[in-house]
Amino acid sequence: MKIFRLTLAAALLTAGTLAATSAQAQAPLKIGYTDVQYVLAQMPESKQIESDLKAYNTQLEGQLKSKSSELETKYKAYQQGEATMTDIVKADKQKEMQGMQQSIQEFQQSAQQSLQQKQQTLLKPALDKLQKNIDVVAEENGFTYVFNSDGGGSPLLLHAPKEGDISDLVLKKMGITPGAAAPIKSGPAPMTSPTPAASGASKTKTKTKK
Repeated sequence: MKIFRLTLAAALLTAGTLAATSAQAQAPLKIGYTDVQYVLAQMPESKQIESDLKAYNTQLEGQLKSKSSELETKYKAYQQGEATMTDIVKADKQKEMQGMQQSIQEFQQSAQQSLQQKQQTLLKPALDKLQKNIDVVAEENGFTYVFNSDGGGSPLLLHAPKEGDISDLVLKKMGITPGAAAPIKSGPAPMTSPTPAASGASKTKTKTKK
């Protein structure tokens, strides 16, 4: 992945240099870089974002724990009364626990998506502020291109002259009419909170989807 990013940077730089050759006749090409994560971590907003995200994650984990505890209680009650249950009652109890297990797994997936959306919502104002200031600093100090050096999931190219963007030309070369497409965004790593009753419920000989 590093090789790809470096290759991409080289390609962008070459394309931009060729496209802006005439414009740069009066001024030399100047390239800068910044570590987005480093800057974000020192912005005043970062502590509040981290606090809000942690509180929201705690809330979701609390709901997940409550659902898991309910299933655990159901399973223990099933174990205690299993010997006196008829086959029909057993099957009914097992089906009920299987449904609860499935509900917990679905909640865990939706909670992760919700956490990602919350992170994006909280970060957006700070990222917008950062981008605005990167553009201002680039203009004031004569930087033609500004790249991101953090090596993470943030955009590699942070500032460049509009005339250096050959995206539409590439699309047209492939016979595609350029249009506004939503960018693909990455999110935090999947949440892997445990479900206490998961291992126990499996002993009821019912299968649950993972």
